[in-house]
Amino acid sequence: MTTPEYSWWREKRINDNIPVSSQEDVRPIEEHLQVVPSELEIIKRDFEKRSSELGKKIEQLEEEKLRLGLDVDIHKLEAEKLKKGKNKAEEDLNSLKADYKKLRLSIRTAGLGKTSEQW
Repeated sequence: MTTPEYSWWREKRINDNIPVSSQEDVRPIEEHLQVVPSELEIIKRDFEKRSSELGKKIEQLEEEKLRLGLDVDIHKLEAEKLKKGKNKAEEDLNSLKADYKKLRLSIRTAGLGKTSEQW
């Protein structure tokens, strides 16, 4: 039979009095073997990340440019259609003015343009 103090002392001893390390400080072997990246590798990784972000930004801007280009084309077509409509309306107005002048001339020639007092 052993005393409690001896049992406690014996539990603390392992391999000729080498104390057992606590499990809290134990790191996996992978962590011990992990290679610390060099400054160049860190810079390269940051550069690749930034390059990827800028590539995505360029794609977004190109899509927006394409969308805006389509909007411009639509507005140009609408403006062209309005100009054609305006030109047609002006032609119709000029035609009506010419017809009106001819009608007035015909009325004068026929003598229908007189007032009741002139008759």
